Parts: sequence; structure tokens; C-alpha cells
Amino acid sequence: MQMVSMKPILPGATLGLLGGGQLGRMFTIAARKLGYRVHIYEPAEDSPAGQLADRQFTNSYTDLVALEEFARSVDVVSYEFENIPVAALDFLASKVAIHPSREILHISQNRRREKEYLRQHGFPVAPFHVVESAEALQQAVNELGTCVLKTADFGYDGKGQIKLNGSEDLAAVWKQHGAATGVVEKWITFTAELSVIVARTTKGEVRCFPVAHNQHEHHILAISEAPAAFESAIHDQACQLAEKLARKMDLVGLLAVEMFLTPDGTLLINETAPRPHNSGHYSFDACVTSQFEQQLRAVCGLPLGQTNLLCPVLMRNLLGDLWEKGTPPWEKLLAMPGLRLHLYGKSDARPGRKMGHYCVLADTLDKARAIDAQAQQILLR
Repeated sequence: MQMVSMKPILPGATLGLLGGGQLGRMFTIAARKLGYRVHIYEPAEDSPAGQLADRQFTNSYTDLVALEEFARSVDVVSYEFENIPVAALDFLASKVAIHPSREILHISQNRRREKEYLRQHGFPVAPFHVVESAEALQQAVNELGTCVLKTADFGYDGKGQIKLNGSEDLAAVWKQHGAATGVVEKWITFTAELSVIVARTTKGEVRCFPVAHNQHEHHILAISEAPAAFESAIHDQACQLAEKLARKMDLVGLLAVEMFLTPDGTLLINETAPRPHNSGHYSFDACVTSQFEQQLRAVCGLPLGQTNLLCPVLMRNLLGDLWEKGTPPWEKLLAMPGLRLHLYGKSDARPGRKMGHYCVLADTLDKARAIDAQAQQILLR
């Protein structure tokens, strides 16, 4: 049975977080600013969040003794990534309040469940089929035309995706796919990718962050800009979709909603994540309330903070590729006006791994882009 705390959890309490990555690190910073203690549950040692937390439980998600000790040590639990075994959530939920709920996490963990939930409740998504054989894959391609075969589980940053145009040997493609189930989505020609971070409290208060315009490179988010350069009607529609989904899911916490904008002005929901999101990092520097503080406020039953932008902002991810020639010259970036550098404390700089990000704050997005271009010249030396 899910335990729900209706009484506000005030500063001085101890917050529990499942996962020790960079999202947890920034959540911990936000919690520290408000006077909370933070306990992290993360199987890997020396995690980015654990470096700053009061305590890290370095145990597996199957260790019921450690999970119980963790639950007893905190006043509420949230999380910073989706791939948490449901059995661990069920165990914890009988002992301490967990937000967002286990049901929401269960939906977001699996692309099939996510797509079917959205379609069942009338949210706009790209046409798709669930397939369980090469024959079913052939039928889906025949109907959808150019499409993408995606894994149902553990897909992020473009992993587990194969684009198809009908000329492939689909029996070989299915064998390469290697999973019992796949989701085949129609290939969408879009003019932009955008995202909205929405928060909702135990009392039903809902608030969105400004829409972010996202640009990807090699399937990994490279840049997010806010305010997104879309017509006001697109901003309104995107926020309305995110708020409607938060209410339908009975969300308590934070939800990131990624969308495609098509040439005719239609918005289609691509993915959701019930946690802070890479595309919301700009809020840490450029909003009255960051997405991490908002997550804290929502799960603790506190009033939500204002989300308006203080100024235009560009956020850029810093991947491990930048370390190929040694430690990047951070001192040169730190000398640049309006640039705020965030490094995650990861020791192993692998290609494609998110090691940090920076935000550029300026009077206009054009000025922020110019500073970003200078920073890239320094980093790609």
C-alpha cells in the first residue's frame, strides 16, 4: 500500500533519493539551500549525488535490509532516474511516502506502456504498432511506411532504435533487435523538438516551466534554449498538454514531457520522464525556482515556486569526448560573461557520457549563441 504524507515536510527533515547521478546531485544542492538533509540510495560508489549528500546507501536494489534502513532514515522518497526495479519501489512504498507514484514510474519505464497509456487517454502521439515477430514487423512497416523500430525497455539517448524505410531485410532487423517486443513508430517529419517540465503537488497545484527548444546531436541532447522561439499558441498548447497529463496521472512531483512540433503546428508527445530532465537544466541558473527545487517543493507538500525566466538562456551539454586531449581549459570558460559552468564530479570521461553542462545567460538568445560559439571554439581546440 502506498503511503501518502499530507502534512508538509519542512526544512530540517531528511529527503531520500533513489539514484545518485547528476540529477540527484543538483537536487541535493537545492535541498541543501533550503536546509534539508539528503540520503541517496545508489549501488555505485562515489556517485555524483553521493559526493554531496549526508549519506549514501551503497547497496543493490534487491537488498531489503538496506532498503528498510534507508526508508527508516528519511521522511519522503523521490528518484532521479527511471530504471528502478518495481519490487524495490513496492517494498519502500509500504514504509515511506514515494513521489511520483510507483504506477507513474511503471508506465515511464516501458515505451509500450507509455505509448498505450497516452493513446488510451487521448493524448497526441505518432501512429505506432507493438510487434512481437518479424511478420508483425513487416505488417507494421507496410502500414506505417518509413518508421522507427524501438526497444520497449531501457531506451534513451537514441539507444535501441533502428530506422526503417521498407527496403531492409526485416527478418534480419528483427534478429538484430534481439528483444521479444518492439514498438514501431511512424517516422515523423518535425520542425522542432521541444519539452515542458511540469510540477504538481499533493494538493493539486500545477505549474509549468517555460517551453525549451531542444537540439540533438547523435541522438543526445546538445542544446536547450529558453524562451523557445515559437508562437505563443504553441507555448500555450505545450503547457496545456503537460498539465493535462500531470492531472490525468495524478502526479505528485515532476514530469518532463518531450514533444515534436510538426509543420502544420501539431504537437505530438514523444516521451515522458517523471523526474527532473536534462532539458530543464537551464532553470538552475535562469529561473526564479529551479526544476530541482520544484521537485523538492512538490514531493514535500510545499507551495510551488515561480517558474518565470530571469533572462534568455542557452544550455549546452558537455560530453566525455571533450576530455580526449586532457582536461578542458575551464579557466577560459569561467572568464566568459554570462557563462555558468556545472561539472558533475564524474571521474571517467567516456565518449558520449554527460560530464557536465554550461548555461549562457544574456539579454537575448542571439547574444547567448555568440558566447556559446566562442566557448565551443575553446573546448574543441
